[in-house]
Order: sequence, then structure tokens, then C-alpha cells
Amino acid sequence: MLHFFRNLFTGKNTTILQQALAKGAVIIDVRTPREYSQGHIKGAQNIPLNEIKLKSDIIKRWGKPVITVCRSGSRSLMAKNTLTSAGIEAYNGGAWTNLQILIG
Repeated sequence: MLHFFRNLFTGKNTTILQQALAKGAVIIDVRTPREYSQGHIKGAQNIPLNEIKLKSDIIKRWGKPVITVCRSGSRSLMAKNTLTSAGIEAYNGGAWTNLQILIG
């Protein structure tokens, strides 16, 4: 069954996310703290979307690529665009549950 779900996420985006993870990417969950507390990827940082721009300097100092996730992929795309505009290597991981399946 897990093999079935992993096959759903094959392709260019999956390869890019796997490469970012191999380079030590930090996963940022941009959902609210309440949403995050109801389930998240182990080790993911919780920085809500409304705080991303304010914390972009801190995130930039990490010196690592970033993968943003949320519930559906909409907020994570907005966060990814904000971080990319700030000069941070960022990728939209989409829904956190999908990325969790990908990384196992």
C-alpha cells in the first residue's frame, strides 16, 4: 500500500524534493500552531505563513534549502514564493501528509 502512495508522487517534483532533502533541507510547516499540534512531519519547524516574511532573515542564516508544507499546498506555495524572493533556496512540498509519505 505504501508503495502505491509513493508512486503517486513520482516525477520531477519528487526528484527535486529528494535532492533538497539530501542537501539537508529544513522542512517548514506554515500551518497555524493548532494545526501543527494535530500532526506534523517529525523535525519540521512550525513557522506560520503570516510570520514567514518576518523570519526570512533568520531562515536565510540557516544556510540550507527549505521545503515548505501546509494542509493542501496553497499556503506552502505562498511561503515558498516569499522565501525565494528573499534569496532563499525554497521548494513547495505541498501537503505535509504527502511529503511525509515521500520521506517515509
